Amino acid sequence: MKHKLFTLSALLLIAGSLSAQTADAAGADTSLSLTSILIGVNAILLLFVIFLLGTLTTAVQKLRAGNDNKIQLSWWEKFAALKSEKPESELILDEDFDGIAELDNPTPPWFNFIFYTTIIVAALYLLNYHVLKIGNLQASEYTVEVTEAKASVDAYLKKTGNAIDENNVALLTDKAALEEGKKIFEANTCVTCHKIDGGGLVGPNLTDDYWIHGGDIKSVFKTIKYGVTAKGMTAWQNAFTGKQIQAVASYVKSLKGTKPAEPKAPQGDLYTEGGAVATTDSSAVVADTTIVTKK
Repeated sequence: MKHKLFTLSALLLIAGSLSAQTADAAGADTSLSLTSILIGVNAILLLFVIFLLGTLTTAVQKLRAGNDNKIQLSWWEKFAALKSEKPESELILDEDFDGIAELDNPTPPWFNFIFYTTIIVAALYLLNYHVLKIGNLQASEYTVEVTEAKASVDAYLKKTGNAIDENNVALLTDKAALEEGKKIFEANTCVTCHKIDGGGLVGPNLTDDYWIHGGDIKSVFKTIKYGVTAKGMTAWQNAFTGKQIQAVASYVKSLKGTKPAEPKAPQGDLYTEGGAVATTDSSAVVADTTIVTKK
């Protein structure tokens, strides 16, 4: 009985290891794949173990001597290799060491069963992934998961208002958005460096046509989002959503042409909104939506 319980435990461990190896891939592909095949193999093994449990409760180890004086074994004893049909005297090999003899026992049938099962699984794996290509290999599975993850992130960002970035930001002109941007601008340290009227103090004047890091909406958005560490400009990407930064950038753009009380001298490069600007040597005129030229 102890030998049977040991063999049964080994089969349960093998079935459990197969399930563990395929658990992560179970939900990756609902179509017929190696995962479903292995689950089927595990189901067969489980049914086999249940059958063995039933037989273990009623099985009685009996040795029956036949006419040829060979031991007659039950199918379970043969499968588990608990005993040999030949007497021990016929199994002893000629080689011995210090009186220790070796028995010529064949490979247990249960081991062969597991070994041949692995060969079948390997053949099914080759057929599934490399011949029929029903399942995804690691590289393609990685690509699929990255694509799905990106889609989830984009959906989350869209839901939370962070879908706006420096690549798709647009200039807002409606009063509500500008009021929101003004409120954020005045409630934070923006006024410390640029003054409440945008005339500039430590930071540059926001009301003239000169910009250090670009005057188009995308450049202003990017400057607010990532900051300018070398000059003490705070990065606000972790404090505000993309939608809020867009409102602030739009408000900053709306300050152009206003008359601050004590405007700071121009800094940076001259920027003209969507027009043509002559270079300092007046030798060329370049048309673009965002034109920047040196002073």
